[in-house]
Amino acid sequence: MTIPAGDIPARQVPEAVHRRRWAILTVLLFSLLVVVLDNSILNVAMKTIASPAPTGLGATQSQLEWAINSYTLVFAGILFTAGLLGDRLGRKKVLLFGMTVFGIGSVLSAMSGSPGELIAFRAVMGFGGAFVMPATLAIIMNVFERDEQPKAVGIWAGAVGLAIAIGPVTGGILIDHFWWGSVFLVNVPIVICGLIAMVLLVPDSKDPRPGRLDPVGVLLSVVGLVLLVYGIIKGGQLADFSDPEVYGTVGGGLLVVVAFVLYERRTDHPALDVRYFRKPQFSAAVTSIALVFFALLGVSFFSVFYTQSVRGYSPLQSGLLMLPLAAAQMFFAPRARLVVARFGARVVCCGGMLLVALSMSGFLLLDADTPIWVLEVLFFVQGTAMAHIMPPATVSIMQSLPREKAGSGSAVNNTFRQIGGALGVAVLGSVLSTTYRDGIAGRLDDVPGLTDSARHAAGESIEGTLALAEKLGPAGKGLVGPANDAFLHAMHVTALGATAVAALGALVVGLFLPGKGAAAAGPGAERPSERQQAGAGTGADA
Repeated sequence: MTIPAGDIPARQVPEAVHRRRWAILTVLLFSLLVVVLDNSILNVAMKTIASPAPTGLGATQSQLEWAINSYTLVFAGILFTAGLLGDRLGRKKVLLFGMTVFGIGSVLSAMSGSPGELIAFRAVMGFGGAFVMPATLAIIMNVFERDEQPKAVGIWAGAVGLAIAIGPVTGGILIDHFWWGSVFLVNVPIVICGLIAMVLLVPDSKDPRPGRLDPVGVLLSVVGLVLLVYGIIKGGQLADFSDPEVYGTVGGGLLVVVAFVLYERRTDHPALDVRYFRKPQFSAAVTSIALVFFALLGVSFFSVFYTQSVRGYSPLQSGLLMLPLAAAQMFFAPRARLVVARFGARVVCCGGMLLVALSMSGFLLLDADTPIWVLEVLFFVQGTAMAHIMPPATVSIMQSLPREKAGSGSAVNNTFRQIGGALGVAVLGSVLSTTYRDGIAGRLDDVPGLTDSARHAAGESIEGTLALAEKLGPAGKGLVGPANDAFLHAMHVTALGATAVAALGALVVGLFLPGKGAAAAGPGAERPSERQQAGAGTGADA
């Protein structure tokens, strides 16, 4: 929606804040970087943490999974609540709190003496991270004018891609030179510098009229999201979504989420105004983010096994192979607004989704001896696609809401991204595991003297089979080729599933996301009369 310049005599953002907006963005990117970076770093350290003490903690496969999942569970469960608290109490206060908790959790995780302690302290990190993610995006929407928001959000999205890609590289370097706890301790100096810069530079902002508290809605959102995410994670671990614990927990979570929506529709002081989902600009963009992360994180899950287990690259080399994905996001994300200005968000997001589908189908070309540059091209295409989906979709979500609700809008954006990613890893990981087990089962049956428990462990993944082959010595060499073949077949089947999900995302965007020139204002969005009061809707302090 275009408002004539004569109707806006004053800035929406206070002048003192406007002058330092790019310095504020830089500080926010560091806080975002450390939270996103941590998860991708941890993946590289898994093998070391599984080693017996003193090299590692001697963690089992299940304990390793929960070291990741405890973070995800707490993070996803309270994201929405953290966004609401930012709107009510002040986003700067919430950001400082989240960074402090995240830093404390990082120190405790680095000093963990057992797998159980690591799992618990990772949950503390997830708690802190949940307060950081929505606050960064909400502050961006409150320190940038509407016409500069797409550029700022593009840089924000590019930083997310950079963190995902450089995490494995950083982790590989740290593991090569230091002990496993260094992958957590590296967060501490970044957190300290970030806290100092935030206190000095970042303005506070909040909803000037937050209304009454909605404790019932908040409680329903936490319980529903925790149950839903736990069920998804458990289904991925068991590779069986028909297990009663899985479908019972997922079903219970969905019922609580439905109860949350119904309650929010009836109450006169909702934590989330569900009317926003009636706007195609909001609901289609949220759905597209969930679907693209479903596809991409599911594929990222098996690409690590492909490069390390099948191709024999080290963790550091595997991390370096992902740099094209980061480079593409860093280059294209800040410039996506230019393409959107010319073609509209619907065309750009739909094209990005189709590119994701194309790159997913490209994994069918990968074999045990495929030139590695083919994988690099696929990663570059994925990064390019993400750069043309995340910024316009995020801007569509955030500009559908008034500025004072930026925290809850950011929380919805991040919650759907987190749930979509968790579903992708769980569902596509289950497809990969089941298909692999079916492919390798016959060869494991031929191994003499193998107990049922050992056979089950060896059939869980290619890593399990290769570990058994190494343990058997020369007699196990015959398992390596079949393990690679079974994994490649499973990877191809999984890639087809990811392609279908990305294609569905393109369809959703093409049908429902408004085209070029559609009105961007949502329920309660800014009106010209409101914009004449500099800073009135932001509560920003100079």
